[in-house]
Amino acid sequence: MITVISMLVLTGRTAIAQEGLVDLELIIAVDISGSVDDDEAYLQRQGYIKAFRDPKVVEAIKSGPLGAIAVTYFEWAGSHHQLTLVDWSFINSEQTANEFADALAFEPVMVNVWTSISGAILAGVDNFARSPFKGRRRVIDISGDGANNDGPPVNLVRDKALETGITINGLPIVNDKPSRFGRKQIPNLDYYYIDCVIGGPGAFIIVANGFEDYARAVRRKLILEIAGLQPAQQPGKPQTGFIPAYGELRPPCNVGENLRQDWDDF
Repeated sequence: MITVISMLVLTGRTAIAQEGLVDLELIIAVDISGSVDDDEAYLQRQGYIKAFRDPKVVEAIKSGPLGAIAVTYFEWAGSHHQLTLVDWSFINSEQTANEFADALAFEPVMVNVWTSISGAILAGVDNFARSPFKGRRRVIDISGDGANNDGPPVNLVRDKALETGITINGLPIVNDKPSRFGRKQIPNLDYYYIDCVIGGPGAFIIVANGFEDYARAVRRKLILEIAGLQPAQQPGKPQTGFIPAYGELRPPCNVGENLRQDWDDF
């Protein structure tokens, strides 16, 4: 009986795969803007490569009702730069997860200039429009270490994107290291992501405390996203284990644009 049931499950999932049905359509959008140097860009890329090779991530994928997700990965900087490294890929096993990781590892690591989270969200919406898959959920997963300073206002683009039924999750990389241009990041980036970037059903952030903590944060966020879960602490307050350096200060959604104006004036 167990063998017959197993065969029926496998047959059903094969039919689902042929129809392009998945538990989750996931867009991974990774910041390679002017505040990110080559070493930090490498750490980010490795974070996702390691995550998709992690047995716990594969287990989360296989444990879904359909046992499969679809993923695409792009890196972004200013509004002019959203580069797809791995296009829509079907992942339902350790082998397909490793193939996705291998494809990421094959691509060269590079950085660009300016920070357009709004451009990344717009690119994500376009990616969903051309996806060959049909997901029970659709999520844009945005990581970055700074505020939007290029392209349209991030909160307005976010709100428009949410009208399509997607969810936007965030991984703010909180650090006080100056960029290669000598500029520090805004205080309380976690609040900025909560107020201005994320949204939609089940939206959440996971904070990375510096680039060295990125791989841990990515692994945790992917497992939660794939399972359709949230961290114990909901958006609206800092994540457990992270205390904002500036108390309850919540940066305005145009803080990056204001800083860029100051840089241009200078």
